[in-house]
Amino acid sequence: MDRLKHHRKIVKEVLTEYHELNEKSGSTTESALAFDEVHDQYLLLLMGWQKDERIKSVMIHIRLKNNKIWIEEDRTEDGVATDLLQKEIAREEIVLAFHPPHVRQYTEFAVA
Repeated sequence: MDRLKHHRKIVKEVLTEYHELNEKSGSTTESALAFDEVHDQYLLLLMGWQKDERIKSVMIHIRLKNNKIWIEEDRTEDGVATDLLQKEIAREEIVLAFHPPHVRQYTEFAVA
Protein backbone atom coordinates (compact mmCIF):
# COMPACT_ATOMS: atom_id res chain seq x y z
CA MET A 1 0.00 0.00 0.00
CA ASP A 2 1.42 3.39 -0.91
CA ARG A 3 2.12 5.94 1.82
CA LEU A 4 -0.83 8.24 1.02
CA LYS A 5 -3.34 5.39 1.10
CA HIS A 6 -1.82 4.15 4.35
CA HIS A 7 -2.06 7.62 5.93
CA ARG A 8 -5.70 7.96 4.80
CA LYS A 9 -6.56 4.60 6.31
CA ILE A 10 -4.91 5.35 9.66
CA VAL A 11 -6.38 8.87 9.95
CA LYS A 12 -9.89 7.57 9.24
CA GLU A 13 -9.42 4.77 11.80
CA VAL A 14 -8.30 7.19 14.52
CA LEU A 15 -11.11 9.68 13.91
CA THR A 16 -13.68 6.88 13.77
CA GLU A 17 -12.45 5.58 17.13
CA TYR A 18 -12.98 9.04 18.69
CA HIS A 19 -16.42 9.28 17.06
CA GLU A 20 -17.46 5.88 18.46
CA LEU A 21 -16.08 6.79 21.89
CA ASN A 22 -18.19 9.94 21.95
CA GLU A 23 -21.30 8.05 20.83
CA LYS A 24 -20.86 5.42 23.57
CA SER A 25 -20.10 7.96 26.30
CA GLY A 26 -23.66 9.20 26.65
CA SER A 27 -22.47 12.73 25.96
CA THR A 28 -25.08 15.38 25.25
CA THR A 29 -23.06 16.43 22.21
CA GLU A 30 -23.30 14.49 18.99
CA SER A 31 -20.20 13.82 16.91
CA ALA A 32 -19.99 13.72 13.13
CA LEU A 33 -17.24 12.62 10.80
CA ALA A 34 -16.35 14.37 7.55
CA PHE A 35 -13.83 12.68 5.26
CA ASP A 36 -12.78 14.40 2.02
CA GLU A 37 -10.33 12.14 0.21
CA VAL A 38 -10.23 14.41 -2.86
CA HIS A 39 -8.72 17.29 -0.85
CA ASP A 40 -7.39 15.07 1.98
CA GLN A 41 -9.22 16.88 4.78
CA TYR A 42 -10.53 14.86 7.75
CA LEU A 43 -12.74 16.25 10.53
CA LEU A 44 -14.45 15.17 13.71
CA LEU A 45 -17.14 17.70 14.64
CA LEU A 46 -19.08 18.09 17.88
CA MET A 47 -22.55 19.63 17.98
CA GLY A 48 -25.49 19.86 20.28
CA TRP A 49 -27.05 21.97 22.98
CA GLN A 50 -26.04 22.83 26.52
CA LYS A 51 -29.12 24.44 28.06
CA ASP A 52 -29.90 27.29 25.63
CA GLU A 53 -26.42 27.48 24.16
CA ARG A 54 -25.59 25.89 20.81
CA ILE A 55 -22.39 23.87 20.76
CA LYS A 56 -20.69 23.35 17.43
CA SER A 57 -16.95 22.90 17.16
CA VAL A 58 -14.15 21.11 15.38
CA MET A 59 -12.66 18.56 17.77
CA ILE A 60 -10.08 17.19 15.32
CA HIS A 61 -8.96 18.48 11.93
CA ILE A 62 -6.29 16.59 10.04
CA ARG A 63 -5.08 17.12 6.50
CA LEU A 64 -2.62 15.21 4.40
CA LYS A 65 -0.06 17.39 2.65
CA ASN A 66 3.40 16.74 1.20
CA ASN A 67 3.41 13.10 2.38
CA LYS A 68 2.81 14.14 5.99
CA ILE A 69 -0.10 14.18 8.41
CA TRP A 70 -0.83 17.76 9.46
CA ILE A 71 -2.79 18.04 12.71
CA GLU A 72 -4.56 21.38 12.32
CA GLU A 73 -6.86 21.15 15.35
CA ASP A 74 -6.70 18.76 18.29
CA ARG A 75 -9.01 19.09 21.26
CA THR A 76 -8.41 15.60 22.63
CA GLU A 77 -7.05 14.88 26.07
CA ASP A 78 -3.89 12.97 25.12
CA GLY A 79 -3.42 14.27 21.59
CA VAL A 80 -4.12 12.67 18.24
CA ALA A 81 -0.38 12.47 17.57
CA THR A 82 -0.18 9.88 20.36
CA ASP A 83 -2.80 7.75 18.60
CA LEU A 84 -0.96 8.05 15.29
CA LEU A 85 2.31 6.98 16.93
CA GLN A 86 0.55 3.95 18.42
CA LYS A 87 -0.51 3.01 14.89
CA GLU A 88 3.15 3.12 13.82
CA ILE A 89 3.17 6.47 12.04
CA ALA A 90 6.68 7.91 12.39
CA ARG A 91 7.21 11.21 14.24
CA GLU A 92 8.83 12.59 11.07
CA GLU A 93 5.51 12.09 9.25
CA ILE A 94 3.44 14.15 11.72
CA VAL A 95 3.26 17.95 11.75
CA LEU A 96 1.69 19.73 14.72
CA ALA A 97 0.29 22.46 12.47
CA PHE A 98 -1.54 24.15 15.36
CA HIS A 99 1.89 25.35 16.56
CA PRO A 100 3.42 28.37 14.80
CA PRO A 101 6.08 27.35 12.25
CA HIS A 102 8.93 28.85 14.30
CA VAL A 103 7.92 26.76 17.36
CA ARG A 104 7.65 23.40 15.59
CA GLN A 105 11.41 22.89 15.64
CA TYR A 106 11.18 22.47 19.40
CA THR A 107 8.63 19.65 19.20
CA GLU A 108 9.60 16.04 18.63
CA PHE A 109 7.64 16.02 15.34
CA ALA A 110 8.19 17.25 11.78
CA VAL A 111 8.57 20.98 11.16
CA ALA A 112 6.66 20.86 7.86
